[in-house]
Amino acid sequence: MTTALVTGGNRGIGKEVCRQLAGAGHHVILTARRAETAENAARELGRGGLDVTPLVLDVTDPDSVAGAAQQVPELDVLVNNAGILYDTWQTATTADLATVHEAFETNTSGPWRCIQTFLPQLRRSTHARVVNVSSGSGAFENLSGATPAYSVSKVALNALTVMLAAELRRDGILVNAVCPGYVNTDMGGPGGRPVAEGARGVVWATALPDNGPTGGFFRDGKRLEF
Repeated sequence: MTTALVTGGNRGIGKEVCRQLAGAGHHVILTARRAETAENAARELGRGGLDVTPLVLDVTDPDSVAGAAQQVPELDVLVNNAGILYDTWQTATTADLATVHEAFETNTSGPWRCIQTFLPQLRRSTHARVVNVSSGSGAFENLSGATPAYSVSKVALNALTVMLAAELRRDGILVNAVCPGYVNTDMGGPGGRPVAEGARGVVWATALPDNGPTGGFFRDGKRLEF
């Protein structure tokens, strides 16, 4: 059985990704910053007969990530889903740089930290996949002055995806970024597409064949421009 770990798996897209991965036969490690929220979400999914284990992991805390890694001896799929701060109240010229830094810590440094920390386990896998949950807000063609902290942190995440994919190709580890689209979640707000649809594209990238794409940016299995 393959093992998949999802950051920010207690709600929204992350929780649905956990559901779909477990439904596809993975043992899923559902992580959240607090034990209670991870346990509650895992318990809910487990009532449906899914193999889901809760784990505390705060992507902004190196000790938390290192401690989580010690509890995960084997890993085949890493989904970097945790994300924050869709800062609609700011523009690039008025942005509070402390807020920008906060967004980067979760949206960019967090995935980077998790990949570095879990890399030994991923290298031992024969079918390792890393999926960075990104956003169309991080595509150059969509950039404006809006949501600066979120958008620039996702631009950086996309760049990180390309760099890691190039470096890890020789290890057989595929690294891709996926935009789930505008989804009806706490962050996305009402009126978006169903959560299951957005999550499906993330799960698609975890199941790519060994000769599949790496270093790409996708939505619903279709390539996007960075």
